[in-house]
Order: sequence, then structure tokens, then C-alpha cells
Amino acid sequence: TPCPAESTTTSPAPTPSLTPPPSCPLQDIRNTVGNIPMEWYQDFPHIGYNLDGKKIYKPIRNKDELDMFLEKMENPDYWRTVQDKMTGADIKLTDEQVDLVHRLQRGQFGDVHFDPYEPAIDFFTHEVMIHPVTNRPADKRSFIPSLIEKEKVSKLVHAIKMGWIKPRKPKDDTPTYYDLWAHEDPNSILGRHKMHVPAPKMKLPGHEESYNPPPEYLLSEEEKLAWEQQEPAERKLNFIPQQHGCLRAVPAYPRFIHERFERCLDLYLCPRQRKMRVNVDPEDLIPKLPKPRDLQPFPTTQALIYRGHTSLVRCLSVSPSGQWLVSGSDDCTVRFWEVSTARCMKTLEVGGVVKSVAWNPNPTICLVAICVEQSVLLVNPCLGDKLLYGATDQLLESYVAPEEERVQPVRWVTATAEEHGKGIRLVIQHSKAVKQVTWHGKGDYLASVVSDNSNMQVLIHQSSKRWSQNPFRKSKGLVQRVLFHPVRPYFFVATQRYVRVYNLLKQELTKKLMTNCKWVSSMAVHPGGDNIICGSYDSKLAWFDLDLSTRPYQLLRHHKKALRGVAFHKHYPLFASASDDGTVIVCHGMVYNDLLQNPLLVPVKVLKGHVTTLDLGVLDVIFHPTQPWVFSSGADGTVRLYT
Repeated sequence: TPCPAESTTTSPAPTPSLTPPPSCPLQDIRNTVGNIPMEWYQDFPHIGYNLDGKKIYKPIRNKDELDMFLEKMENPDYWRTVQDKMTGADIKLTDEQVDLVHRLQRGQFGDVHFDPYEPAIDFFTHEVMIHPVTNRPADKRSFIPSLIEKEKVSKLVHAIKMGWIKPRKPKDDTPTYYDLWAHEDPNSILGRHKMHVPAPKMKLPGHEESYNPPPEYLLSEEEKLAWEQQEPAERKLNFIPQQHGCLRAVPAYPRFIHERFERCLDLYLCPRQRKMRVNVDPEDLIPKLPKPRDLQPFPTTQALIYRGHTSLVRCLSVSPSGQWLVSGSDDCTVRFWEVSTARCMKTLEVGGVVKSVAWNPNPTICLVAICVEQSVLLVNPCLGDKLLYGATDQLLESYVAPEEERVQPVRWVTATAEEHGKGIRLVIQHSKAVKQVTWHGKGDYLASVVSDNSNMQVLIHQSSKRWSQNPFRKSKGLVQRVLFHPVRPYFFVATQRYVRVYNLLKQELTKKLMTNCKWVSSMAVHPGGDNIICGSYDSKLAWFDLDLSTRPYQLLRHHKKALRGVAFHKHYPLFASASDDGTVIVCHGMVYNDLLQNPLLVPVKVLKGHVTTLDLGVLDVIFHPTQPWVFSSGADGTVRLYT
């Protein structure tokens, strides 16, 4: 290849060649392996093959770091020695090669004699020739309008007409400036600093600071003594006014530096930030609730007291007609009262503490379930309409026992003649003490709760077939209360902390409500069936909206002590809670048909009257089925009616 210096000077764009000039020695081509990575040979004793096909061996000893260092110190040509990777030998570079490397590092051409700035000769146009280079006749298409372009233009015109293509908006070149502080108060010096507090101004000097004050401002000897004995913070003036004959006679002010320092301290310690206090009207923090008088009717006054029990009255129940009231007490009796007159119509000795009573909600059946120790008694009180209680007896006597005995968790025993005379018709004998009984709305099924921690805590009985069953396979905790849903086939089971809602048809758990209470004591279901309330021993009342959440919609803490009973009214939007503090609180609880509107809960009346006995107050509360009246039973042995 000729050197660039030998190439023709007329070349328009010279290409620099990086091949070494002729003075450079030829490349060592002993090794014939070609252009391959030499690392492939690092584990072999040889480094390649020569022209005869024989191995080229590596130098016998590889240099370690110590050898390299010694060579660097002792060999003067170390800096121009490079290792040839093809042969493994060290090669000392000549002066021309070093010079070439330096030129390449500086970005110059490899050849010394090459001039990159030669004058270029435009050999194509500098001489006018007689013949043209090309003499082709022009195409026909060069002077006929293009059909393809015409089609494109017509498409674009149509698109612009239809509004598919919009012309570009002209750019607005006016610079957008805006005043940062346009909305500030122009009078304030530092208007843009919203939180700036101007420094407090000093009080202007008065007559007492004058060098020649009026005589009434000068202190007498007694006043001077009193001034000196005062604390500095209590003094009206922090100096004694003095009189000088003329301004020349006024000496230097001795407290000048002290006062300047105090002024600087005041400015430095002055709060520099305006504290934005939120002015909240305390009335706005209280929720806007309607006035109680707009929510009438609700019970307000004590009307009747039902006296007769000698010990605490634990439980109450009202007949579906609202004419009769039954109460169970620790004096081992159950009393039947006429609601309107407070007259005790009948007393039934049951031989044990009565834990729960429940009147059958079916108006065509006259039957009361009573929990006494380990039994549930089904009693016909024989009150009111003779046809009604006669039909109830006929219904119970029409039972035909099945041919084969079925295994049941309880025993159904027909009452003896003596018990029948008292009104007892059936006895359901349990294995452990029974603490609650409740009826289904249709009046055939009833559920009982047993004081036990096994899976036999809750039992469901059918009175017409005298058949009992245990609905649960395993225990989920100590059951406190159970209730049937008023409309749907649901069953509520309240343990200490949770309320579980079971679907009786599908036989599955539907919901688990978290009460946020330590120990649930009582429970009531709204007649609509979508809301329930739970009272607890830690004096809370939790209202649940079953469609809304599994947590309480509202927790009411109106009572001071443990809640013993809660109840809903069947027709009026009322609910009540009874507590050990001796009060019954009646609340207005309106549930709207509009699903988007939350229930309205307003406490309307605190009913007092029961006397607290043995730290127990009101033990049970129940509403009249038709009137806005409430019954309460207390530890003082009385039952009270509020109307």
C-alpha cells in the first residue's frame, strides 16, 4: 500500500492511513494462530504454532510482581518495552514508533509528511467543456401535473372540511409575565410575608425623661427610698428623674448600653410567627340532634309499681296482647300481673331461682317458658280468654309420641297432676343449669342456653313435636344470649366478645360481629331485622347496622355501670337499656327505609326510681307490645311501669 504522501494531490477527500511508515519494522509473523483471543492459550505451555507447524513455547518463567518492580527500577528502557502477546516476548519500541504513538495520542495523522490542509481543486467544474456530461431529454412526467399528488391533496382538503384535521394554532409569542405580589396589601412593607410580625415599637419618652422635668415628676426622699426597696420588675419607672440646669450639664446616660442590650434581647426573643388559632364554637362540636319533645311519644313518668316479690326480680316478659306481665325472681316464684292495675293475678312456686321467662309471641297460644335450675317449664297461666288457653291445652294434648324413641340431648317430661294444677304442662330437663330461653316469632320453636362450655350450650326445641336438637358441632366460646331473627331464618348467638349470625336454612355462619366490648350481657334485635343492639358489663351499648359493617355503627356510653338488659319496641322507634346504676335510658332509634340514610340515635329520657341493692340496679327491661310504655325489674324486688 503506498503511503498517503505518494497519493495524487487531486483526491477530493483524503483518507488518512494508520499503517506504520516504511521505516517501521515488519510485524512478527512467526505465530500463525491468527486473530484470536490469546487467553485461550493461558493454560497451555505453548502460545501458538510457527510456519512449520511446530509449537512456539512461552518463556520459561513468568515474571511476578517483584521481578516487574526490579525491572522497572533497573531497566532504563522499561517505559518503551511492550509485550507481544503472540509470542510472549518483550519488544523494545524504536524512536519512530514512540513518535507515532505520541502523534496518534494527540489526534494527529500517522504520517509525518501528510498535509491535511492542501488546497482542494474542484476538478469537475473549473474547466468549461464543450460537450455536456449528460444530454437526456426531459421526462414527460416532469411537465404534467401528478395524479397521485392531486388525489392526496383532495383527501386532505376533504379532511379539513370535515374537521378531522385542524390547522395549527398560531403561536402566541408574547411572554407570560405575572405579578407575584399583585394580591398583596400595597401598604404593608413586608406584605408578601404573611406570617411577619412587625417589631414592637418602643414607648416614646415622656416628661419624666426630660433633662428639666416639671417639679411634680421629681421624686421626694421617701419616694426615692421606696423606689430603691422595690423589685426592678415592680417599679413604674426604671430610672429616677433628675433635673439639670441646661442641656450642656446633662452627663452621659449610665444605663445606655444596658437598655440597648435589653432592647436587642426583646427583638431577638419576640415571637416572629403569627399563631393561627382556630376559633371553634363549642356548640359546633356537639352533633346536631333533634329536640326530645319532637320525638314523642316515649315513656317519661313512673306510672305503676308491681310489688310482691321478696328478692331481686331477674326477668320480665309481656303477653302478645299487652294485658299480662310475667316476672321471675330469686324468691323462687313466678308472678303473673295485670298490666293496667298492677294486681298480682297468680303466683307460681317453682322451687328454684328463676333465670329467664319468655311469653310465647304467637297471640293464638297462651304459653310461658320459664328457666328454673336445670329445667325449662312450659306453663299455661290460664289468664284472659278461656277459649284461647283451652285451645293451647288441646294443642299440647294432641301430641302423639313417635313409634321409636329418638335420641335427644334433653328429656321431655309431661307434668304430674299436682304440677298440672299449678299450670305447668311440660318440663324440658337439661343436663346443666339453664340461663336463658327465647321463642321463635311463630311460637313453635324455642331456644335455650345452658351454663356449660361444651358444644351443648345452645339447644333448639320444637314444642309441638317435643323434639330437641343441638345445632352446633363445636363450642365457639361462652354463649351469653341467643335470639331468633324476627323475619328471616337467622339465629343470633352472642358470646363474650362476638355476635355470630347463622343461617338456619343453609346451616352456615353468615356474619361475625365484633362488639368492641369486654363482656356482652344482653342483646335485642330491631323488629325490621337489620339492626341489633348489644349491652355489655363494661357499660357500653353497641348498635350494629348489619348491612353496613361487622363493627358497631355507634357505641353509646350513657350508663355509669354495667348494662343488664336492652330492648327494642315492636312498633315505635324506641330502644331502652337497663343498668346497675339504677336507671333505664330510653333512646329514639329511627331506622330509615332509605338505605343511604344512617340510623338516627338520640337519647331522650333517663328513667329513675329503682333503688340500688347489693350493687345491683335494674336487671331487665322490656317494652309494652303496643303502647310506648316500658317495664323494668330491679334488685329492690319491684317491677315498675313507665308511661
